[in-house]
Amino acid sequence: MLPSADALPEVLLDLAVPHEDVNELVALRARVLEHDDTRWLLDRCLDALVRDMGEPGRQPRMPVLPEELGELGSCFPVFVFVAALPHVRAYHRRHGIPDDTARRTLADLGRHLAVYRRGHDSRGVPVPSWNALHFRGELYQLGRLQFQRARLGKRMGAAVADAGLGLGPDDLCLSVHIPDFRGPLSPEACAESVDLAREFFPRHFPDERYEVAICHSWLLDPQLRRYLPADSNIVRFQDRFRLAETYGDEQPDDTVPVGFVFGDRDLPVAELPRRTRLERAVGDHLRAGGHWYAGHGWFPL
Repeated sequence: MLPSADALPEVLLDLAVPHEDVNELVALRARVLEHDDTRWLLDRCLDALVRDMGEPGRQPRMPVLPEELGELGSCFPVFVFVAALPHVRAYHRRHGIPDDTARRTLADLGRHLAVYRRGHDSRGVPVPSWNALHFRGELYQLGRLQFQRARLGKRMGAAVADAGLGLGPDDLCLSVHIPDFRGPLSPEACAESVDLAREFFPRHFPDERYEVAICHSWLLDPQLRRYLPADSNIVRFQDRFRLAETYGDEQPDDTVPVGFVFGDRDLPVAELPRRTRLERAVGDHLRAGGHWYAGHGWFPL
């Protein structure tokens, strides 16, 4: 199920796991396999992950283990994903996914370990259920952006239906995600990613029709336009999308932009740095008593 202790380092490095984490993860491998409980949980998580492999919208929830387990708990998802690696690579081969695309997609695991370290100064996977998308064949890194094979929810389905595209809730769509540590979110890089997606999905998933792209992100909060110039990368990114109505039910989540911009969502608002234009926008808005919201947008492919 898991590679041997000798083979595991190369597997981890292929997944872009930071070098300083490799030896510790190899040591944790023995702890995962030597107890009936952790072996049982590994089997159950693997089965849930690879069942319905590639089916959009069937993402299983990965367990979050108690903090008392320390790095055994925070790193446990790494071993689930390593165990799933042969399954997802076989899925990629069946669909003709190029090796470089598969490699860059699955290497997002290492990026998330780096994100976790930035916020916690220790090892772990911040949101295990998110990385499950990669190891189920639902999400692909195409240039600067990631694209998830997904289905329209109630809100976005209604917005797209109102535009007269003949689509609605539960129809297929591509959900756009913006990973960190990937350089500027320039209009040119985004345009290239969208062009790649327009070619990639019809080629490798010819039985699925993707006519719209959607995005749910704090980067689509219209309030950012109060603080950023019209030619900034974030505003130019917003310009790609038609925003859906929130129907007055949107709840603020100030911790999300704080986490993405400053690396730790629990930082005190009064102490947030003001080094860049975006840092000043996020922090000054909160210090003035404002809140940040997720924006919801779409555009036709």
